[in-house]
Amino acid sequence: MTAATGHIELDRTVESIQVGRRHRHDLGDLDALAASIERDGLLQPITITPDGMLICGARRLAAIRRLGWKTVNVWVRSGISTTLGLLLAEQDDNLLHKALTRTEEATLYAELKALMVEDAAGRQEASRFTSKQENPRSHGPATVAGPWTGGESTSRAQAALMVTGRNSYTSLERINDLQRLAADLAETEDVRQRAQEELDRIDAGGSITGAQHRIKAAQALAELDTLAGDLAQPAGIRDTAAAGATRIRELEDTARPADLERLAVL
Repeated sequence: MTAATGHIELDRTVESIQVGRRHRHDLGDLDALAASIERDGLLQPITITPDGMLICGARRLAAIRRLGWKTVNVWVRSGISTTLGLLLAEQDDNLLHKALTRTEEATLYAELKALMVEDAAGRQEASRFTSKQENPRSHGPATVAGPWTGGESTSRAQAALMVTGRNSYTSLERINDLQRLAADLAETEDVRQRAQEELDRIDAGGSITGAQHRIKAAQALAELDTLAGDLAQPAGIRDTAAAGATRIRELEDTARPADLERLAVL
């Protein structure tokens, strides 16, 4: 055990390291990293939990697997064991290496925010029973984050700061809205597909504000289509809805996103 860093350093079989679900989906170009490791060795060990779950080093692990290594030197950290701790460790690793995409940032942000609120609730409940927070139902003192007393609005700012280095969360919340729409089976297939297209566009450098306007227009268009096809509605209402939907489709490629949204909700 290294007292200063709080880890044990040892060799571990590569096959035994579990990656689990990660927020980064695109590991980027591994050829240069693999060549560097093959030439110079692994300069910074991979970090895992005692049960073999990867904390930091997804790209390094992928590279050494590509090289065909059977064993690898790792750091085993026992202090980072909670879900929140793992998320924060992964986020720190990403900041030091290949950056997350905007949508990967938003996914990490959403989970951090939810876990912070949950953690705060557990601490508040524990403090009702003991000033030392020794209630067995509590999560105990945080191993990564400091004491947390904020609510939903505070958790947004803190989670955004941890993920992006800024406490502005508006863009991340907008991306989360698009992610929810893309996965919501209650929405029409067209709306879900358009939401996913906007997420891909954002990762390619597109405007988040523009994406928000376009998806709202798409939702309004879906409502108009539903209304136009509803035989329970008077013919005049169906015709008006159909005409509005046609007009929106005609302008989709030429109108500004904000103007398209305003037209859709008229």
